[in-house]
Amino acid sequence: MKCYKSGDFYKYFKQNMDALGLPVPSQLFDTFTVAVTNAGVMFETLKTFGKNATVAELVGATTGLEKLKVAGSLGAALYTGAVIGSIAVASGRTLSCGSSISDLFVFQRRYNLHFESSQQFYIKHPEILNPSKISKVTYRAKSIASGMV
Repeated sequence: MKCYKSGDFYKYFKQNMDALGLPVPSQLFDTFTVAVTNAGVMFETLKTFGKNATVAELVGATTGLEKLKVAGSLGAALYTGAVIGSIAVASGRTLSCGSSISDLFVFQRRYNLHFESSQQFYIKHPEILNPSKISKVTYRAKSIASGMV
């Protein structure tokens, strides 16, 4: 069964982020490669700033992520976790017609996006992989109010 059509990755990535009520700036996540690269930059910067950092702090400490200013007040840890989860969902939908949580963990290891307690984080926030499990308003409030795990 063929799942992938050109442009589907971004479509599915944006669908997942939109369902979570999170902004998706253009050009940072358009393709799988660009999305993984930018998620890696976010992830590495987050390691330096810690789980209570905001997206604005990540933007201030990097180059190339300026478009993330639209998400500036959100918790960087939850936003980065949502980005990583949405990349896994989008790649799973385009490459294998679906994605499971085990696919996410394989994806994280393969692209060096695995963080301490990531399994607990995604189990605690299943809405990242299946946004129908929580309302946009609740997730947005969660991302503003708290850090990862």
